[in-house]
Amino acid sequence: MTTPRAIEKREGAITRPERTRAGRVYTPNVDILETGEELTLLADIAGARPEDIDIQYERGELSLRVKVDAREPEGERGVLLREYGVGDYYRVFEIGEGIDKGRIHAEVHNGVLTLHLPKVEEVKPRKIAVKTA
Repeated sequence: MTTPRAIEKREGAITRPERTRAGRVYTPNVDILETGEELTLLADIAGARPEDIDIQYERGELSLRVKVDAREPEGERGVLLREYGVGDYYRVFEIGEGIDKGRIHAEVHNGVLTLHLPKVEEVKPRKIAVKTA
């Protein structure tokens, strides 16, 4: 006879999603710039096509998943030296709720993803006018 066991839910135990695809996963190098109007994220995602980039923003968390297909040798020639690794990219950021998710937009050019995260009006800096008495 078996004894029933309680299933424990462990908060925060999984930091990466379970993969269903074999291969390497890289953490892309990222720069995040801030202005009064928006956050701009620049990510190195060499070999990525726009249709293979998945960007999600939910409850203040921004996730970036990029699928990159393996390169095939050209024609009949084999690979003599391989230093550049090919694989998918994955990264998650806690951005907060101050982003206007309806206005988020992105573009990719020469292997660099530029992601624009406009701020909501409530979190934008406000200039306070000072009057003379």
